Amino acid sequence: MHTPVNAAEIGCVCYWPQFPRAIRPPELLQSRQSRTNSAALNLGLPQPYETQAKQRQWVPISRRLQDTDTTECEGEVPRSVGRETSTVTPGTFSCQMRFGATKMSREPASFTSGVSAAAVETSSSWTPAMAGRKYRAPFLFSFFVSVVSLLLCSFADGVSTHRSTASDCVSHLHQSGQLPSQTLSFSSVHSPAFVASTVPRHAASSSSFRAVSTLMPSAQAPWTESTQSATADAVIGSRRNGPSPSVSPLFSTSSAKADEQFDVTIIGLGVGGHAAALHAAALGLKTAVVSGGDPGGTCVNRGCVPSKALLATAKRVKMLRNKHHMAAMGLEIGGDGIRVDPRGVSKHATGVVDKVRSGLLGSLASHGIALYDARGKIEKVDGQPRVVLERTPTSPSSLPTSISTKNIILAPGSLPFVPPGVTFDKEQKQVMTSDTCVTLPWLPSEVCIVGSGYIGLEFMDVFTSLGSEVTMVEAGPRLLPGVDKEIAKLAERLLLQQFKERPVKLHTNTLASQVKPVSPHGPVEVELTDAKTKQKKGTLYPDACLIATGRKPNTQNLGLESLGITLKRGGFVPVDACMRVLKHVPEGSEQPEVISGLYCVGDANGEMMLAHAASAQALAAVETIAGRPRTVNLKHIPAACFTSPEIAFVGDSEESASELGAKEGFEVGKSVSHFRANTKAIAEGEGDGLLKVLYRKDNGKILGCHMIGMHASDLIQECTTAIAHGLTVRDLAFTVHTHPTLSEVVDAAWKKAAGMNAH
Repeated sequence: MHTPVNAAEIGCVCYWPQFPRAIRPPELLQSRQSRTNSAALNLGLPQPYETQAKQRQWVPISRRLQDTDTTECEGEVPRSVGRETSTVTPGTFSCQMRFGATKMSREPASFTSGVSAAAVETSSSWTPAMAGRKYRAPFLFSFFVSVVSLLLCSFADGVSTHRSTASDCVSHLHQSGQLPSQTLSFSSVHSPAFVASTVPRHAASSSSFRAVSTLMPSAQAPWTESTQSATADAVIGSRRNGPSPSVSPLFSTSSAKADEQFDVTIIGLGVGGHAAALHAAALGLKTAVVSGGDPGGTCVNRGCVPSKALLATAKRVKMLRNKHHMAAMGLEIGGDGIRVDPRGVSKHATGVVDKVRSGLLGSLASHGIALYDARGKIEKVDGQPRVVLERTPTSPSSLPTSISTKNIILAPGSLPFVPPGVTFDKEQKQVMTSDTCVTLPWLPSEVCIVGSGYIGLEFMDVFTSLGSEVTMVEAGPRLLPGVDKEIAKLAERLLLQQFKERPVKLHTNTLASQVKPVSPHGPVEVELTDAKTKQKKGTLYPDACLIATGRKPNTQNLGLESLGITLKRGGFVPVDACMRVLKHVPEGSEQPEVISGLYCVGDANGEMMLAHAASAQALAAVETIAGRPRTVNLKHIPAACFTSPEIAFVGDSEESASELGAKEGFEVGKSVSHFRANTKAIAEGEGDGLLKVLYRKDNGKILGCHMIGMHASDLIQECTTAIAHGLTVRDLAFTVHTHPTLSEVVDAAWKKAAGMNAH
């Protein structure tokens, strides 16, 4: 008895019954392994993908380490088992028989992705009865027939037959009379017409000849035998039982040259590009990434990752230097105190970056995603847009000039924004941006930080903890512009006054109109100007100056002008809620004009310049490409500043919630809980901080959550889930939280909002 397994988009997995050891296929065929290559049986390799059944187990005779997807087996399984779950592995191309298997493989690169696969089966009354009644003689006879078939199919036409298709193998067996048509269970990526031409006609016309399932999403277009493309009746349709999606391609398949054609090509390999690539590959779309010579992008190389490594060091130094805190816990630090080695700190940050970047590249390879070390640009070739590859210093000599694709996702990221009047030294050690500061080239005694957003505050925390004196210059009226006022005010007190012997100086409503090094090894001259009157306020002479005035989109030289796209102010790419690129920002009631097949995610669209926002947008873009459009609600995306204590928020601020309530006619409720009342925070000596929950009084739904305190960046996730799923304060008030944990700070706020008090 055999379990037909659903076909994957570029292959399928055959399953052998668990034979007695004396006749197990690996022992019989191991000697042929080296001759059939890894593209053939690979019977001696470990077998990580297995089906689970109560009475019988089936193990794969072949696999390829490309990707996995889980589906359900249908067909002839034991009655007591019913349906069983199986994992199939794309990348293997197999023909499958009842009591044995003949398999031919080809390299995954030779397939066109985004293709629906059909698993087609025919059955006879003799086949299932045989396994159920344990007829040994016919069973062994059929098994040895299959082994002979394998050898004939593998070597009859020479060694090169490992690149034959499964259809060639099946045709060969039928023509030679070695494969009875009634015992065939065939899994392939070919069209129904192609399968019908391969399987005997009486089987094709039989009612038992049917498609078992479709597993991978199709990019577009009806069946064509030449390209093996398919309609969207794939997993997208079968899983949701809905209509086939229709995707309008940016590129016509007729424009394909000799180079490979992809379903999705991503320009940029930051967090957004990486998320898009993995999700596209998971959906079975043939995916390519043009890295721009910068795998990992800003977040991994110059942003989130190295800055968090620096902050981790800073937090430990701060804890050890806080004598009052240490004494309260019964600890004394003697000797000469704490010595900071800037090179060691920098080495730690670099090591973390290397590990994360290595994992990122490894994940692409494990999912079979093509990676091009080049800069990507959109150009029209023969009237059709294509991704032109421009060489980088590390590009291989075999780099093609362009690649053909059906959809493009732009994820080029951003660059530091530098205001007028700033002059950098050659090595950017005296006047720095966040991109160069993360390497911590040296530890200055005095630092001026221009800008008090997330970037400025996090580096302020690093420098003050490591021993520098810091002055902050902010053009706005307060610290953290855009953050809830109550939280920003508390942050100003907690962050700027944490070292009483050297408090952080803050200049608000002030511009740094001129920043320039005085000499190669001398101080930096920072001229201060009133932001309103433009009158000069004074001059600072720190050892170094960090420009942390935000970031700008990296959208130059992408070729967007060739598609007639008008960028938004600041160079941002206009997109809709599904991340589809618009020709221009619509005015008034004007209907937005979408560029078909072109998407933009992450910092380049300016919607929300955060790494995890880029990831969310990437998923929405890929889902839309796959035919199930998904939008991104920015109010459901949290933000965090990783200072000590941390700041985090999601949803409406108190000001915006009040405006919304006045507009829609509801009252806004506010519930506040404090870290100083939390058992875990008290034990840790981290009682500073609060959580503020804003909710609708009429229905209890959460509008926004804002907090400052220990591990706020982790605690905000519960609030995010509550807002995204429309939960009420009463729903949340009865959720049990572990005691004693910081999560009870959130629990206390829910209960207070619901009129309860259990803390």
